[in-house]
Amino acid sequence: MRSKIFWSVVLLSLAAVIAVTVMLLKQPDVETFLADHWSYPVPPQGNPPETFSTLEASLDPESCGQCHAAQYQQWRSSLHSHTMGPGIRWQLQLADAETAKSCLRCHAPMSEQLALLSQERGWSKSSTLPPEYIPPDLHQQGLVCAACHLRSHTRYGPVASNIGGGTGTEGEAEAHDGFVAHEAFEDSRFCANCHQFPETGSRINGKLHEDTYNQWRASRFAEQGKHCQSCHMPQRQHLWKGIHDKDMTRSALSVRLDVWQAVPGKLDVSAEVTNSGAGHHFPTYLVPEVVLHLEYVDAAGQVSELAKYILAWRANLALTEEVFDQRLAAGQTVLLSAEKYNAEAKGSIRLRVSVAPRQHYVRTFESYLKDNSEKLKKETLALLRQAISEARAMEYEYTAAQKSLQGIAN
Repeated sequence: MRSKIFWSVVLLSLAAVIAVTVMLLKQPDVETFLADHWSYPVPPQGNPPETFSTLEASLDPESCGQCHAAQYQQWRSSLHSHTMGPGIRWQLQLADAETAKSCLRCHAPMSEQLALLSQERGWSKSSTLPPEYIPPDLHQQGLVCAACHLRSHTRYGPVASNIGGGTGTEGEAEAHDGFVAHEAFEDSRFCANCHQFPETGSRINGKLHEDTYNQWRASRFAEQGKHCQSCHMPQRQHLWKGIHDKDMTRSALSVRLDVWQAVPGKLDVSAEVTNSGAGHHFPTYLVPEVVLHLEYVDAAGQVSELAKYILAWRANLALTEEVFDQRLAAGQTVLLSAEKYNAEAKGSIRLRVSVAPRQHYVRTFESYLKDNSEKLKKETLALLRQAISEARAMEYEYTAAQKSLQGIAN
């Protein structure tokens, strides 16, 4: 009896592998699939199949979360669920329809989202309420599940895995008529739709505003077949953590801190900081700024700065001129060095890292607020102030390395 059960399981597993293999062989290659998948705006889903329940038909992420609870909770905590936050919403209140459409290409790419925003802003003459399967606030929910996984009410996703890929419940394959698996979902080119501007895109000093995919292609990560999802969706988690997350920043930068006494009373200090963990520039584009502080801390805890270096690509507020570009390409190292005289043996040397993930936005928004606060409508002004507050709240710092001077200073 056990033998029969064993072979039944083996044969079923083998059949599943063969079925997936055949399915993949019949599918278009990654480039062809993505060219169709990421047409913009994502075409309207149309009426759901009559066999679908209300839950299966819904485009609301919360509906997806009824079965895919872990993925939904991860998405809610991610930046993808906040791509239509106050930072873009205050600007959309001042934008025309064409400008807004170019922003929504990545921030809210579905036709249904564009239609809802057009109604809200008065760009559309239609006042028809959306059908039941379209939540009226879909345009405010950002990069929703359906934007990546739904086309004409057909679900798409990566090849099935027992690592974070589904609910693990019986009958999952039958829900919403199953799903179409494609290898593109685990390929960096899937992410390039938003994280890589075309060659005709906006540039500063000849550099594309968003060039992350090309940076990755030039790195050892691409050579090793380590795609975006490896770091930003580990075990298929829908988290997409980046520079806004302290642990991700720690994993991107490795530090070597050296302190030695060349002559009595004088310390030589050096810190080598390497972009060893990010498969692209650190930071990758214009918005974040990271400051490296090489510091002496005395026995009483008083701090004096020995050297400082800003990791950033800074431009003027109009994004027409480059101020400087001090990003670290993947694998690149920057050296901070200094001298310290008369250091206390009970003191220490440390490298502190301060991170402002939305620094360019803060400068731009504060400048706009200063010049235009009396001209803005009450709602727009509130959103602008909220955007500045949220951007400031994202700033953080940490100590990357610290070395006691006990036995070194005298």
